Parts: sequence; C-alpha cells; structure tokens
Amino acid sequence: MTGHDRPARLNRAVLAVTGLLLLAAGGFALATRFAVLDVLAPDAPLVPGDALPPPWVWNVIAVAGIALGLLAVRWLVAQVARAPRSSLWRFDTDGSGRTELAASTALAPLLAEAGAYPGVREARGVLTGAGNAPRLELVISTDRDGEPGAIRRALATGGLPRLRRALDLDRLPTTVEFRLTGNPGARTAPPTSSEQARER
Repeated sequence: MTGHDRPARLNRAVLAVTGLLLLAAGGFALATRFAVLDVLAPDAPLVPGDALPPPWVWNVIAVAGIALGLLAVRWLVAQVARAPRSSLWRFDTDGSGRTELAASTALAPLLAEAGAYPGVREARGVLTGAGNAPRLELVISTDRDGEPGAIRRALATGGLPRLRRALDLDRLPTTVEFRLTGNPGARTAPPTSSEQARER
C-alpha cells in the first residue's frame, strides 16, 4: 500500500468488525423476539421501571454520540484520495539570484520517458518533501504483457539518475506502484491489480 492508496486494510478491518457486531446484535434481537434464546423474555421491558434516568446518563450518551460522529467524519475524510502537494525547488545561482522550479516541471521528462517504455500505458507521479528530504511516488499503468522488472531496471539505470542529477540530489527515495490493465493492449480498462516496488 502506497501513499496513493486509501487505507484499505484498516477500512476492511473496521467494516468487518462493525458488520459482525451489527449481525450479532440483530441476531440476538431476533432470537429473543422469537423465543429461540431464553436470556430475556420477549415481552420484557428494555429498562426496568418507568422513571427517567439521572441527568448524567444523558450527558454520557451525548458525549458518546459526538465522539462516534467525529470518528465517522474522520473516517470519511480519510477516504478522499488526495495527492500530495507538489514541491517548489529553489536553486541559488552564483550567489546573485535564485531560480525556482516546480516539481511537476522537473518530473515531466521522467514521466514522458517512463510512458514510452514497452508495455507502459500511462505514467503518473508526484515529487514531494523538502529539499533536504525529497520523495518520489510513481504510478505506472501497464498492459498484462508489460514487465515490471524491466521497467524498474530502466527507471533505476536511466530516468531516476537523470532526475537526481537535474535536481542535484545524491539520494531520492522512490516508490513505484504498478497497475495492470484488464486486457493486453487495452488503454481504457480499469486497474485490476497492483504491484509495488521500491527503488532507492
């Protein structure tokens, strides 16, 4: 799972646990209603007596509801796929001025080169981080007959070294995600699987 991905594993775990709890609660209610379980009588009241609960009970319910609502909002926000903001690189020129270069501009030649590799249908990426700790994230869509190993080698020996030289970097941690299209040669097929690799 890369930075481009949503937190799929956490989502599946949370949804699975929530679903199991709801199924258990619903099953218990049905089993009690039809007297399959004798833990509670079907006609028994949920709360003994008819007196109102003390005020602190309502406060606890309100706080719990607000907390659950905030957690739900946080979960929904996490589902939004947001690409990292591109960096702006600044270079000093002979002490008399400064040149600014958008990371997307610096990355364009690499993406064009990667897009021309055999089997590659599309290459996208972002260059993030500060000048002293940059990071490159690439997403490469390939046909089924594309060879991720060959593409990684081409990046490691060609495109990435040139990008490091262009940005005057000794090291550029890179994450490469491969997305395979459904059919060989299909440009519009949605991704069906992914393979991740790291280039250092």
